[in-house]
Amino acid sequence: MTEGNFAYEPTNVSPEALAHLGEGHIAYVKQVRSEDVPDLFPQAPKIAPGLKLFALHAADGTPIMLTDSREAAIANAWSNELQAVSVH
Repeated sequence: MTEGNFAYEPTNVSPEALAHLGEGHIAYVKQVRSEDVPDLFPQAPKIAPGLKLFALHAADGTPIMLTDSREAAIANAWSNELQAVSVH
């Protein structure tokens, strides 16, 4: 281990508490395929297959918005006072 780097190993964090970390403060951007949209956003109109899209999700996984650019998803997070992180 080098100076300044450390590993945090939580020992007393319940699954319920873990699920609420970042709630109301953090959102994540995830690249999705247009084929996955009906499962994530049932109300979305039909989208052509084979497209690369970006979904913004609340920290608990709730879908917030869908867009065709990562930048638009991040801008939406910022406009809602959420810190955006990327998921690979």
